Amino acid sequence: MPPSPRDVLAAYHRAMLSWSADDLADLYAPDAVHEFPFFAPGTPGRYEGREEVRAGYRAAWGASPVRLKEIHDVIVLDAADPEVVIGQWGASATSGPGTEPAAITGLLILRVRDGLIVHALDYMDTLGTCHALGRLPALLNGLGVERPDGADPGDGAERHSSS
Repeated sequence: MPPSPRDVLAAYHRAMLSWSADDLADLYAPDAVHEFPFFAPGTPGRYEGREEVRAGYRAAWGASPVRLKEIHDVIVLDAADPEVVIGQWGASATSGPGTEPAAITGLLILRVRDGLIVHALDYMDTLGTCHALGRLPALLNGLGVERPDGADPGDGAERHSSS
């Protein structure tokens, strides 16, 4: 019996915590699609196929100092369609060694067929996450956005608490 959609969602969270692009990609069907419906600067809007998921996450995680420390407050909802599971989650993450954890959230909708993800909708609030992790100035700088006070948005001088 293949893993249920709920089992695949739990394995997805384990792969995210271990920061393993291989473990994550192995949950996908060879021709799966992973979409990011919300705008995330510098990232593609979708990955097509298991190997693109693998390469995309490997590159993104390798280039970022952000690390998940825990996933908590997971709410799992079953859809009318037995292939679909919806997972809302909270997490704590750090933006580099020695930084304080910040709260982030997301929503993931998976369509699982024969124990493998065939379609994922990954709703992540990129601006909120960057803000919570103190990385919003760097993001804005990368987009060429000037701060109203004229300061360099990439100077890291501004960091707000997520509380």
